[in-house]
Amino acid sequence: MNRALTEVSLFAVVVIGCLLTIVLARRARDEPSPDGGYATGHRRELSLAEAKAAAIRWATTTNHREIGLLYIAFGTVAAIWGGIDAMMIRTHLLTPEANLWTEQTYNELFTMHGLTMLIFFVTPVFFGIGNYFLPLLIGADDMAFPRLNAIGFWLLPPSLLLARLGIVAEVTGAVLAVVVPGEWLSVLLAFQEPAIGWTMYPPLSLAPNPQTNFLLLGLHLSGIATTIGGINFIATVVYERDESIGWANLDIFSWNMLITSAIVIFAFPLLGTALLMLLLDRNFGTTFFAVEGGGPILWQHLLWFWGHPEVYIIFLPATGLMSLILPKFVGRKLFGFKFIVYSTIAIGVLSFGVWAHHMFVTGVDPRIRASFMATSIAIAVPSAIKVFNWITTMWNGDVRLAAPTILCVGSVGLFIVGGVTGIFLAVIPVDIIYHGTYYVVGHFHLIIMGIIPFMMFAASYYWYPLITGRMYDRRLAIFQSSLLVIGSGLTFMTLMALGFLEHPRRYATYPAEYSGLHVVATVGSFIIGISVLMWLYNMLWSYFQGSRVETADPWELKATQQFTPEWQWFEDRLERKHGIPPSEPEEVRPSYVPAQEERPPSLYGRIVPVARRALSDAGAGAAGGFVGTVLMTGALLVAVALGVFDLESFANLATLVGLPANLALGYGLFLFAGMTVWPLLFLSLGEYLPGELTFITGLWYATVIASGFVIAFYTGQTGLELVTYLVFALLAHWIYGLGLAGMITYLGGRRPTSPEGPR
Repeated sequence: MNRALTEVSLFAVVVIGCLLTIVLARRARDEPSPDGGYATGHRRELSLAEAKAAAIRWATTTNHREIGLLYIAFGTVAAIWGGIDAMMIRTHLLTPEANLWTEQTYNELFTMHGLTMLIFFVTPVFFGIGNYFLPLLIGADDMAFPRLNAIGFWLLPPSLLLARLGIVAEVTGAVLAVVVPGEWLSVLLAFQEPAIGWTMYPPLSLAPNPQTNFLLLGLHLSGIATTIGGINFIATVVYERDESIGWANLDIFSWNMLITSAIVIFAFPLLGTALLMLLLDRNFGTTFFAVEGGGPILWQHLLWFWGHPEVYIIFLPATGLMSLILPKFVGRKLFGFKFIVYSTIAIGVLSFGVWAHHMFVTGVDPRIRASFMATSIAIAVPSAIKVFNWITTMWNGDVRLAAPTILCVGSVGLFIVGGVTGIFLAVIPVDIIYHGTYYVVGHFHLIIMGIIPFMMFAASYYWYPLITGRMYDRRLAIFQSSLLVIGSGLTFMTLMALGFLEHPRRYATYPAEYSGLHVVATVGSFIIGISVLMWLYNMLWSYFQGSRVETADPWELKATQQFTPEWQWFEDRLERKHGIPPSEPEEVRPSYVPAQEERPPSLYGRIVPVARRALSDAGAGAAGGFVGTVLMTGALLVAVALGVFDLESFANLATLVGLPANLALGYGLFLFAGMTVWPLLFLSLGEYLPGELTFITGLWYATVIASGFVIAFYTGQTGLELVTYLVFALLAHWIYGLGLAGMITYLGGRRPTSPEGPR
């Protein structure tokens, strides 16, 4: 299977899906006409002149909010690209043998996945959030250097193109080869994505692949762009603050962006220097990192002197968002503001003194290793201060069920596990044992995935009304957030378990005894992928179809006196643009007093109605599950007749619970799960699935669970058989979803609430 064509095809499917969502949402939108009714008839299409004017405006803008949106859009595209790399890696690891991609392709995937996500996804998105909101938070008119701000962004697209030129050249060559003689395409076919690991260690990075030169140039150009952005943030915070804002009342997100930018200025120039040295080694015969010269270890010192501060460059903005957003949804102001600021400064300083803990297995002098072990353990202290303050902020608060709340609480939980395992790895004997295993991969991703994208999603939900003037689908957001937390925990906790078993990382093949845990990790990763697509759909669809915001205080921040400056700016904007007057809360309560709710007078009075409802729903769910499973069986039998589904898979299903491999027992277990587990999950999650009708929620639910079935019952189908297998698996689950939802509706089971959902 051609990896490049597969990756580009998947990327194109996501892009086309986004465009179709936008087109359908635009066509379905009804705008009120001046007479108070709704206009009908043909919608005016965007003219070529208007499209050209819009393109020129966005390409030349120096407005900090528009540049922030450009950063976020660019980072989202890079995240989709790098995420597809990750999905292809996990799909490859479903089987112990390299029977999907080759070992070379696997190495290319994890090389570019790491670099794309670290360099082109995380930092641009956080810089975009900072560009949009930091001036609003500090009362500045714009960034300190608006034109330099625009230059900093427009250096990023060519840097991504240079870094990933290999796959672009490969796909272009494969397409042109249909009509152009192969010898004419020798230049394009010479490019190949590097398979050297994202750390680019010599001597692998000295191998003669021309694309590696372009990768290094792209990374260097992105470093210049990041440094420009860092300088701009520092100048803006220091010199552009409103007179009423001093260092004592500067908001926590601006503090974090300030410290992050300071780290950027010291770290990224060093990376640029190291990249230029590596380019000189590759092309001009110098020996900075060659074995006969400075040596490969020198590259590790230079890389990790940038690399570990880079971890905090992408981590600190996430903690700033956590400290800003979490208090808004628990009804309390941030606990220990000063100590969180001090801990942020401490992390910024200590981050430059821990790089060699990545090199404990390289033979560094034991005395030097001991000093780095001490600083690596010490840097956990300021991170722990943040965690305790977040937990204390939630303590005795008025916690509301919302997507940002789920993401914040999930982040705290996963970050605790990731942080504690980082302390273990800071201990030299433990690191020597686990450094080359999946333990490191699990630890790293529990932090990188467990808090950084979570806070990006939380910020997108929190500020979505401010950016778009509309509200997203809250039920879908809660469901998506829950899926993301579950998928992340399942995936990376499983990788931790593989690490405990000393499963080596970076290998395209592995012993068969690890295959079960790899399947679990892959299922978790696909849950993450599905949740990300749900978020993307929610953001795009709600931009056109979401209910319009009729107040500048959609989160009731005035009630707890947390109506921060960016929302004040939004309130002024609504009043000027739409004539919506400022709103006042019905009640103002101290932020440290939890809201009191009326409760039933006795425990018995609370349990009995819930028990009756649970039994009623369980009965309706069991009946619906039986009908859906029987109908689904018919579709699977058609797939068996076509030779794309192996009926013996049911026999193997029985062995999972210790029963003998028997077809009847396996199908009985399948029927039992279809009547209990899946209906109960549907009844629990149906409130948060999109759509007002039960049938629509049933289709959504069936689509989600189909991914697990596809992975669990895959028996090595390839080519057209694989495509047919996927189609029938999805079709069978749709039939199951319709049967399940239809029977529950017929029997009067639980139905989704209003589209507004819980707040």
